[in-house]
Amino acid sequence: MVRFLLRLLGYLFVAAGFVSLVIDGARSIANSSLQYTPLRLALSTLWGERVNAWQPAIERNVHPLLWDPVMVNLLLAPAALIAFLLGFLLLKLGTPPDPKIGIVTRR
Repeated sequence: MVRFLLRLLGYLFVAAGFVSLVIDGARSIANSSLQYTPLRLALSTLWGERVNAWQPAIERNVHPLLWDPVMVNLLLAPAALIAFLLGFLLLKLGTPPDPKIGIVTRR
């Protein structure tokens, strides 16, 4: 059941990455320059001002260095790239394990 949910979420993230890539491509063609949607803009569109509350929460509860070099650069990355990476990671985690020994001839 968990593998099914991981694969389902993986496919949804890959689809979201593809949609974001198409939108960014259309915007880049219309403006005649390379433009992409940063992850921060995509998250603030989805969740509004709750994204701004992440900084104090991460700095206070986890570690201040996690916010500044890691999360700031992650939030500046293209949303399509992050969605693809997360989707493929979830798809990889959701695949059934290979047989441990021997060659399976019957499936």
